[in-house]
Amino acid sequence: MPKQSEGQRDTMARVMHEYKHGELETSTGKKVKSRKQAVAIGMHESGSSSTESKSENKRNYAHTKSKERRGETAQQEKEGHMHHSR
Repeated sequence: MPKQSEGQRDTMARVMHEYKHGELETSTGKKVKSRKQAVAIGMHESGSSSTESKSENKRNYAHTKSKERRGETAQQEKEGHMHHSR
């Protein structure tokens, strides 16, 4: 497996930070309690999952980065970076 890029490492770090602080949620809105599940979510969001194709990983990474730019992550919302919906 190739090394993660700096952006992918940053995304993994953010996801694990959210997990540690109890802010990480599944797609259905439930709190993540398992470290393994948190790692799986991080790999998915950072586009470095070995179970998904290259194109899926690329799409997931692009989606995550646009979410981070808009300030829609749990960490950014907690820190007060308000996102503006149109």
